[in-house]
Amino acid sequence: MTTTDTHNQRIAKLTFASVYPHYVAKVEKRGRTKAELHEVISWLTGFDESQLNLLINEKATFGTFFQQATLHQNASLITGLICGYRVEEIENPLTQKVRYLDKPKFRNRKSF
Repeated sequence: MTTTDTHNQRIAKLTFASVYPHYVAKVEKRGRTKAELHEVISWLTGFDESQLNLLINEKATFGTFFQQATLHQNASLITGLICGYRVEEIENPLTQKVRYLDKPKFRNRKSF
């Protein structure tokens, strides 16, 4: 996915809190729970429940969100299509990390 500087800046300034309700709706639509979503976010970022809530309440941008995160060593193994783009081919590191959040896998939590 080749993006413009404007697109990348827009992603960096987008707040996690503004997108979070969409993540919740997406997983609930698939029969999963908010707690399971938090488990996946924790796996990916290293954030516990209180850290996640703080970032939501502070309206942290994705830039700040991922600067504070400790990305899981296996995050680069997340693959698949989001909006017609292969996650593993996204060139901008921040945009790729944001898209990782769109790809939660719940089939086998032991594989997190």
